[in-house]
Amino acid sequence: MDYQNIYFISAIILGFYMAWNIGANDMANAMASCVGAKAVTLKQAVFIGAILCFFGATLVGGHVADTIKKGIVDTSAIADLDIIIKGLLATLLAAGIWITFATWFAWPVSTTHSIIGALVGFGLFAIGPQSINWSKLIGVVISWVSSPVFAGLTAFVFFKIIHRFILSVDESEKATVKIGPIFIGMTFFLVVMSLLLKSPLGKLLEIGLADGLLYALTAAVISGALGFLFIRKVVAKGYKVEDVFRVLQIMTSCYIAFSIGANDVANAVGPVAGILGIIKDQSLQCKVQVPVNLLAMGGVGIILGMATWGYKVIGTVGSKITELTNSRGFSIDFSAATSVLIASKMGMPVSTTHAVIGAVCGVGLARGLDAVDFRIVKKIFVSWIATIPAAAITCILLYKLFMWLF
Repeated sequence: MDYQNIYFISAIILGFYMAWNIGANDMANAMASCVGAKAVTLKQAVFIGAILCFFGATLVGGHVADTIKKGIVDTSAIADLDIIIKGLLATLLAAGIWITFATWFAWPVSTTHSIIGALVGFGLFAIGPQSINWSKLIGVVISWVSSPVFAGLTAFVFFKIIHRFILSVDESEKATVKIGPIFIGMTFFLVVMSLLLKSPLGKLLEIGLADGLLYALTAAVISGALGFLFIRKVVAKGYKVEDVFRVLQIMTSCYIAFSIGANDVANAVGPVAGILGIIKDQSLQCKVQVPVNLLAMGGVGIILGMATWGYKVIGTVGSKITELTNSRGFSIDFSAATSVLIASKMGMPVSTTHAVIGAVCGVGLARGLDAVDFRIVKKIFVSWIATIPAAAITCILLYKLFMWLF
């Protein structure tokens, strides 16, 4: 019996479901500190996140995506392409189910790690332990600790600097005029570097390291100069320090939302593009071209996920771990974005979700141990540990079901 139409329809539906989960968990996590610090309302966060995520997905999203995420599983031993299709379908559904379960309990988890866990389950059951790239999988596990610790330390130091040189001085508004433009320049430097170096946009424009640094430095100088004029103007009108940091925090939250649209949409559409490629060409490619309409579908799914269910994770990250202000929220977003940029450019497996949680804890610890609710942190960390085995077991069960149905 020819199941190609069923495979095609199933791939589209499950890809959209996975994108919805990314919005409900990952995208909500990205905007959580902005909502928690009251820089924007929940409705405004959904609106801002929707626009930036969609453009991130369609303009700089992975037009070339991994079919088998991160090379975790070697499928060369499988000659039957139907088995690979069923495995990819089971992977999408298993990862989606786990993220739905986590979101129900308001746990911020990594969608990338969910996909990887599901792929591990498929590889173990369909091929065997020899199909798993254990060194890369160990790298993912190590990132459960390294990502939040690095982001947490960065946020701790960064907020201490803000507190020492701005918040705790007698004339904090004047200090903001002097130091605030440096933060603005650093933010734009970070954004431009992440957009141009080892990215789809950078490859499209053929920009190397030297050119990327030049463009980033230019953007930093110009934005810092304009930031100086802006901050001086708003301070002269009587605005307080936290009002200035509110603007800075919105900028960094917008960047994280854009980058999630650009990077995480591949978690939903990469396997879908792989399945559609198998149906069309009767061959599996490790790297697949992702049509713009698939990227757009993923972007829409992420938007709907955040709009309909994102409030659960936003509540956990934005208010339950520690109390946030705009200066703390800016420290969180800047530190998380910095750690993700550095790690990804070094080729290290990293999760934006883990980095944001680590940064939230770091900012909280800058005010003392009592400022962090470690009961919530413990639950989140347990959910991270459970992600790979839970997704793997679910994928095995779904794969057996698909083998029986088809």
